[in-house]
Amino acid sequence: MRWIHAAGRGLLVLIVVLTGYVASGARADEGPGDGRGPLTLATAGDLTGYLGAVLDGWNRTHPGEEVTLVELPDSADETRAQMITDLRGGDRGRFDVLNIDVSWTSEFAAAGWIRPLPRGRFPLDTFLPRVVDTATYDDRLYAVPYVTNAGLLLYRKDVLADAGVPPPRTWAELERAAKTLAPAHGLDGYAGQFLPYEGLTVNAAEAVYSAGGTILGDEGERVTVDSRAARKGIGFLARGVREGWIPPEALAYKEEESKQAFQDGRLLFLRNWPYAYVAASAPGSKVAGKVGAVPLPGPDGPGTSVLGGSNLAVSSHARHPDSAARLIAYLTSERVQRQVLTRGALPPVRAALYDDQELVRGFPYLPSLRESVLAAAPRPKSPHYDQVSLVVQAVVHDAMTGRQTPGAAVRRLAAELAAVSSR
Repeated sequence: MRWIHAAGRGLLVLIVVLTGYVASGARADEGPGDGRGPLTLATAGDLTGYLGAVLDGWNRTHPGEEVTLVELPDSADETRAQMITDLRGGDRGRFDVLNIDVSWTSEFAAAGWIRPLPRGRFPLDTFLPRVVDTATYDDRLYAVPYVTNAGLLLYRKDVLADAGVPPPRTWAELERAAKTLAPAHGLDGYAGQFLPYEGLTVNAAEAVYSAGGTILGDEGERVTVDSRAARKGIGFLARGVREGWIPPEALAYKEEESKQAFQDGRLLFLRNWPYAYVAASAPGSKVAGKVGAVPLPGPDGPGTSVLGGSNLAVSSHARHPDSAARLIAYLTSERVQRQVLTRGALPPVRAALYDDQELVRGFPYLPSLRESVLAAAPRPKSPHYDQVSLVVQAVVHDAMTGRQTPGAAVRRLAAELAAVSSR
């Protein structure tokens, strides 16, 4: 135990080790030789297979701190459930570092499942503004941004160019083209992710945010959704279904179904994540070479996307917290972040990469994505986020299917969210 040579610190370190680092002020930044050893990194399924190669680079250069990758199911709900089961296992837990959805940070931090991290250990000022907010709770850093994301409006640039119409910057421009140009070319107008699941929460939040509203405040302790802006945002989505420029089948779309509809040449406009642009532009796509991407529109100009992506957190029961923090610093370094984009096709958090002209040539949507991320907002922060999301999904889906008016839906949403927040 080399740390015992540190005179004056030995007793304190010994106490921390024996207590399992469970105190709320526990640190993940012990000095060399302290808290180092093998790690397990848990993540949702790595669909592009890039992460194994990235971790091989770490394992070659960090003997004694090798990382074992554990891939959980692709489903976010299943991944979250398995992580929580492990985190509740205390010292018996397997996971040291967690690649968590940005919307889980508040819940995991409030429950004491992940440990606070020292801001000074990570180059947060080199990240895109806004993304760090997804990793904080109660003004403390509980994770480090790893991958970011923001919604984009994909459009058929051939159709708009033939009509001499620029990409829409407002809801009115989108509606007008979806009502007129789309049917003239045998296309449906607009779609997003409208099945009642997390994707609908995201689409609904973007509509409310774009109209100038919010859903929750004060880390989930205050309900702010009962507003004119929320009625306007939810009304935009409901009106689209009622008037037909959002096709009825879009009410069953998740990311993949909506991407496929656009890729097959059935949609004029699609709200989706950047990966859909890559897929629609790839060889074999029916719309390859005909796809453009711009920030989401809003009522009077560019709208507000919800921040997506994932953060890296250290389990409160991590066996080797210093190695865990060192691994996070490695995964968020500029060199690895470049691989996150080029190998994994995932948007990096390092701001400088969005100005790299070589990367922009390979990923033309990067300028629009940067603009969207800089104007984006996180999902509602709450220790009960899973329940918040379920309420939003159910209520907004009822509004979109005509079971409730947007005004009634907002009032119901406020009441049900207040009940969740009071638990």
